[in-house]
Amino acid sequence: MEQGVILETSRLLLREFRAEDSDPMFAVLGDPEAMRFYPAPFARAGVEAWITRNQERYRREGFGLWAMVLNSTGEVIGDCGCVLQDVENRREIEIGYHVRRDLWGKGYATEAARACLEHAFSRLRAPRVVSMIRPENLNSRRVAEKNGLKCDRLIFWHGYEHCIYAMTKQQWAG
Repeated sequence: MEQGVILETSRLLLREFRAEDSDPMFAVLGDPEAMRFYPAPFARAGVEAWITRNQERYRREGFGLWAMVLNSTGEVIGDCGCVLQDVENRREIEIGYHVRRDLWGKGYATEAARACLEHAFSRLRAPRVVSMIRPENLNSRRVAEKNGLKCDRLIFWHGYEHCIYAMTKQQWAG
């Protein structure tokens, strides 16, 4: 198995980020359409900082967002993983994901997020997992819903309204 691989699904590997992932991740995080629910798309330096921030999370927390790699080609097509977030004065494990726009609608985010959900409950022993999604981001909301998360409530977070999609370990049917 490839070094740094955390999870494997039928079509994907999720592995720790490497410095050389900045080019393929710029195609995702630098795309204005893919990042329209963020304050702005990332510049090259922002993508490099994103990778570094996740590498620091691996050392500090033991997890973070991981590179999403197609098994068939070895190509990095986005990211998915578990991130500690402060939500209304509570530390929550969030499942986050981004997929390159030309690959939207193929189920990669759903597949990767499902593997991360299982990882969060079984290996990280999370009592609850969330995904914080802007209400107008229908694609991301569908990913959460396909994996059984329900919109728990609407909050104002980092300057924007977000639906808090949540699932407890008891609700998980994994």
